[in-house]
Amino acid sequence: MAKMLRRRTAIAAALAAGTLAAPMRVWSKGNYFAEPAYRIVVPFAAGGIADCLGHLVAQILNESTGSTFVIENWSGRGGNLSAEIVAKARPDGRTLLLGTVGTAVTNQFLYKNISYDCELSFAPVALVAEVTNLLVVHPTFPARTFAEFVDYCRQHGREELQYGSPGRGAAGHLTMEYLQSQAGIKLRHVPYGSRSRMLRDLLAGNLPIAMDNLPACMRYARSGALRALAVSSTARWFAAPDVPSIAEHGYPEFDSSLWWYIAAPAGTRLAHVRMLSDRIVQGLKSEVAIRRIRNCGASERPGNTEELARHIDAERAKWSRVIEEAHLKPQ
Repeated sequence: MAKMLRRRTAIAAALAAGTLAAPMRVWSKGNYFAEPAYRIVVPFAAGGIADCLGHLVAQILNESTGSTFVIENWSGRGGNLSAEIVAKARPDGRTLLLGTVGTAVTNQFLYKNISYDCELSFAPVALVAEVTNLLVVHPTFPARTFAEFVDYCRQHGREELQYGSPGRGAAGHLTMEYLQSQAGIKLRHVPYGSRSRMLRDLLAGNLPIAMDNLPACMRYARSGALRALAVSSTARWFAAPDVPSIAEHGYPEFDSSLWWYIAAPAGTRLAHVRMLSDRIVQGLKSEVAIRRIRNCGASERPGNTEELARHIDAERAKWSRVIEEAHLKPQ
């Protein structure tokens, strides 16, 4: 009881001080303060795709293990804050990270001061889901197809053309750098710092080109306010079947998505990691889970601990090369 009261007091004090990024929540079962407690740390605020996926994984584990899994939203520093929390947690299987390509791969090349090691601080548990990026232009832009876009950019280039993304190191930014390296074009990047500001300029015609997660832009493309030219996934996207992929246009290996995974602190027992991996992957393959993932705007991508480890290795090789060629230095 004394421990419970201390925990209540600590959380109340943190809330009063404004130091918690978001309230912690549970799906079901048990008392919020009951011990033992399990948590999934989500690197973004409540309400987005990551939060949706975190809740889904929590429910899968809740129902398959009988334990209470708590969602903690800790947004900040491109996911680094959440990753640091999990990296420093005891490797007892009670703390998990819903990570992104940033925490697994790209942040180590883009941030100077991170207190975890992308490769050594975590035990990979399971791949969860992904979302493609969408290349869009304002309707006044001269190109109507992806092929025309590449030709136009080759003719006019960096001095005349700029593109926007929600921020430096964001999925849209890195995907566009990847595209430029493959297509032999060079545009000037405008990092907006927020998606809403970027979309405002894009819709007003002050910004001609943008690359961003598909769910953020697709409704504007459907309405005609923007023109969708291509998706960055290898195949066409389920929610935009009429939009071709970049891979279809002579870049068969081109594949760029924002993906999410579950990891535990390094040192977590392998048997426990495998148990979590099996439960999560099995749950993600259900029709109910697939429907919920797609309703969030993402696509299911279940993969076990070995598949996740191989995926991280492949992504590290790709993005380290892209970042080096783009001359992006850690900040």
